[in-house]
Amino acid sequence: MMKVRMVTATVMVVVVGFLTTSAAAKLYKVGDEQGWNPNVNYTQWSADKEFYVGEWLIFNFDKRYYNVLEVNKTSYDSCNDQAFITNITRGGRDVFELKEARPYYFLSSGGYCYHGMKLALVVQEHPPLAPALAPAASNASPNSLTSCPQMSIVSLIVISIALYHTLVGETCN
Repeated sequence: MMKVRMVTATVMVVVVGFLTTSAAAKLYKVGDEQGWNPNVNYTQWSADKEFYVGEWLIFNFDKRYYNVLEVNKTSYDSCNDQAFITNITRGGRDVFELKEARPYYFLSSGGYCYHGMKLALVVQEHPPLAPALAPAASNASPNSLTSCPQMSIVSLIVISIALYHTLVGETCN
């Protein structure tokens, strides 16, 4: 019986560890290797990314010249740095948490916005952990799984149950 408890506890630790790791928030380095600088196309940089609540942006820049201001859409469109929402500039390696599902707008003041130092992105809520487990309205089979993390979670659960039943069966005989 002690063997069953030990294996069950181990399997549960693995499952919880996997779920925690797969749900970890991402940290995006704005502009990748180019950082937060003039003449970088941040629209292109963000085009292939999906941003979710709880993820983070890191802006790397020379704080002697640039800053990072969160602004509204009107200020973003006109490069107006006067009515900013938040100045997130601290030291040139500044992080910003995306706390809500909504559009976010950032720019650098001092005229640098006119040289491309502006970023607009839309933050979404996280999708449900296992949406493919429910029948979909699409052409996909209702029993198909659509992503590897979901498949891994389901596999771990099935293996855990099978292992538990195998070990319980051994101790009962």
